[in-house]
Amino acid sequence: MQSRSFVLRNIQAAGITAALVFAALPMAAQEKPLTAQVRIQPPVAAKSDKSSAPRADASEVVVWLVPLDHPAPKDDGAPGKKPQVVQKSKAFHPHLTVVRVGTVVDFPNRDPFFHNVFSLFDGKRFDLGLYEAGATNSVRFDHPGVSFLFCNIHPEMSAVVVAVDTPYYAVSDKSGTVAIPGLPDGKYELHVWYERSLPEALKSLTRTVHISADARDLGAIAVVQDPSFSTAHKNKYGQEYAPPPQQGYQH
Repeated sequence: MQSRSFVLRNIQAAGITAALVFAALPMAAQEKPLTAQVRIQPPVAAKSDKSSAPRADASEVVVWLVPLDHPAPKDDGAPGKKPQVVQKSKAFHPHLTVVRVGTVVDFPNRDPFFHNVFSLFDGKRFDLGLYEAGATNSVRFDHPGVSFLFCNIHPEMSAVVVAVDTPYYAVSDKSGTVAIPGLPDGKYELHVWYERSLPEALKSLTRTVHISADARDLGAIAVVQDPSFSTAHKNKYGQEYAPPPQQGYQH
């Protein structure tokens, strides 16, 4: 079979530009996306209980791969749309954000009252303090980890930022489908994270995978949910939230 470069040279000799050639030739160098299918399932002890059936919604499971036999490409620092976690209607939007290490995330307040954003647990630790409607604060997530975000005023608010040290990541959709584009062949360490799973259950999913042109589907990934999962939390001082005032203050 004639090589792509051989065909290109001959077509260029006929006066056709290289841009048109690359647009017309098969893009063999571009690998198919790596795919996987996430399944959310109850703990083994609860499988016999119909009320503990697997959740139909398998979204917001993060899957990423860290290269083991070649360095991850560096972030080229090209300008792009900065990620945002918006505070609106006493909620964070989106609830889950995945970024590459070193990314700056904006936290705009689009409610007509004060908000706060803090994270004092694993991942990035920070406290943005109180800031008013229309203001925006930013945080650089400079090391890998999972940051759980809360507002010190509104206990119902929670969000998560997952920072990964690789460009090869994706988040499952409602059906559990995961697709990671642009992944070169090679040896990788697979990681999975899900807010409703226990750390030890997620750690058990970490494994080494070999990706090639003939092996670009990870198959099913069974993620066990934690039956006792709750978004309840203390405020940034480790105390219960004070009840909101009944009148005279919009909050």
